[in-house]
Amino acid sequence: MEGSFSTPSWGREATHSLPRGSPLGYIVHESELERLVSERPGRERVFFVSPALAGTDKFLAGHMAYQPGTASPYHYHEGCEHFQLILEGSGVVVTDEGQIPVGPGTFIFIHEGEKHQMKTERSALKFLEFQVPNRFKTVILEGGDVDLRWFHTDGRLWTQT
Repeated sequence: MEGSFSTPSWGREATHSLPRGSPLGYIVHESELERLVSERPGRERVFFVSPALAGTDKFLAGHMAYQPGTASPYHYHEGCEHFQLILEGSGVVVTDEGQIPVGPGTFIFIHEGEKHQMKTERSALKFLEFQVPNRFKTVILEGGDVDLRWFHTDGRLWTQT
């Protein structure tokens, strides 16, 4: 039964073939997934679990990259918990209580409704991000709608909700 894995919904063949009926959905290298670039310069994301890729809205997961001097807007989420794992670089998480330095290996858990911001200063930052479930609204407190707009490599707009 090897080689009977169907084409993922993003239209490319999976890196590895899996037997039909396998409990695994897909195995793919990050370089095969589409990058999204924030309208506000300095932020990129690659989703590896999303409704378009995995056919589920149970959670949203991706790889984020921030250039030095970049920040997310100060915001909170209604309807989801938020997790981040820092892979490379350094930055700070800003909350109402102050700034907390983060670096490789730091795991961040943010409850629904908690105000937060991720900032870099002199270092680039790469991290994994998970939002559970993927049925949430992002409320911007400092910034604007520009912070919610991301562009696919072909120019299509994706707006974070």
